[in-house]
Amino acid sequence: MIAPTLLTNEEKRVVFYANGGEPTNPSTVTPETPLSDLNLNWRERDLPERERTKHVHRLHPYLGKFIPQLVEIFLRKYFLPGQTVIDPFAGSGTMLVQASELGINSVGCDISEFNVLLMRAKTKKYDLEEVEYEILDILDKSIKPLTASKQLSLWERGFSTYACSYLEKWFAPRTLEELLAYRDLIANYKNQEILKVILSRSARSARLTTHFDLDFPKAPQTKPYWCYKHSRTCFPTTEASKFLKRYSIDTIRRLKDYSRCRKDSDVKILHDDSRYVEFPLADGVITSPPYVGLIDYHEQHRYAYELLGLEDRRTFEIGAAENGSSQRAKTEYQEAITTVFQNVLKSIKPNGYLIIVAGDKHNLYENIAEMCNVKTEAILNRHVNRRTGRRSSEFFESIFIWEKPLDWEA
Repeated sequence: MIAPTLLTNEEKRVVFYANGGEPTNPSTVTPETPLSDLNLNWRERDLPERERTKHVHRLHPYLGKFIPQLVEIFLRKYFLPGQTVIDPFAGSGTMLVQASELGINSVGCDISEFNVLLMRAKTKKYDLEEVEYEILDILDKSIKPLTASKQLSLWERGFSTYACSYLEKWFAPRTLEELLAYRDLIANYKNQEILKVILSRSARSARLTTHFDLDFPKAPQTKPYWCYKHSRTCFPTTEASKFLKRYSIDTIRRLKDYSRCRKDSDVKILHDDSRYVEFPLADGVITSPPYVGLIDYHEQHRYAYELLGLEDRRTFEIGAAENGSSQRAKTEYQEAITTVFQNVLKSIKPNGYLIIVAGDKHNLYENIAEMCNVKTEAILNRHVNRRTGRRSSEFFESIFIWEKPLDWEA
């Protein structure tokens, strides 16, 4: 086993982890666990996909989220049940879900309406019998009329026919009919957030794209193609019903799994810009900010925005891919991230911790820490090996552990 190397530089302690040794089991971490004992370089055999996507973490795919086991380690290390943790870049809600497993209160904020929808669907305290009934009932009501009356138009069956050019471009006619039929019925049910997530997840899989390129499709796939995922010739998807059925059953199972492990804690979700929103008082922060010039978070869920009529606020995104990673983009990113942390620090108690998971290949976070007037306790560098899809690249990400000084000023 290769021991980690610990380097000291004035007030900063930087921990580098070498490959080898036993990766940390999150459940063994306590407030007394030394940072130097942590090995966060999980491989597939150490942390298989089924564990990284347990229960509601896989209610809907989401690019750029941190894995729940990483969040769990730092929740256990720095926070106690009953305390409150903020995530100002809450994304798909990973921190909120993990905090609720440990009885820790959480606050999540995000500019994306889809992200807020997903967080609310994941963290809602359901009447399990009621939500199962509604999921199966809308499935039955949306698919049966289409199956029994293929010769009739949607309008003749009493469904809405509204569809924008984007939807008509990316979905086969029958696929779009089935999605629209489901969408038209959602207003009749109590648990609308989870039904919208099922619809969105089904739409993602039912698009006219190759099976191996659901993350970054460039153009609709309308002809047969060689499929790298299945090693055979595949055909574009022409129906949504099979996905609606599959994800309905899967969602019911995941909600039940999550209900068995969550504890009694409060979850507050804010749909706002974290630079300006007033956060409630809290004990600390765990978050993974957007990487500069890497992902357009609104665009990755464009199908959901169009299908559900969600408000597109992409112009407020920080570090959006379309802005690139020029020196100007990096400067603007630093300023925006600094503004977020300066704002959230107003609500954090003195000596509270901020745990920031970031890919800092442009070395921006040392200056961000200085501008935020925080003390850097440690920086842990972790090897990330992409394990799913066709994205085989590997990279390193850093976990910055900052402390708010007693005499902190913005």
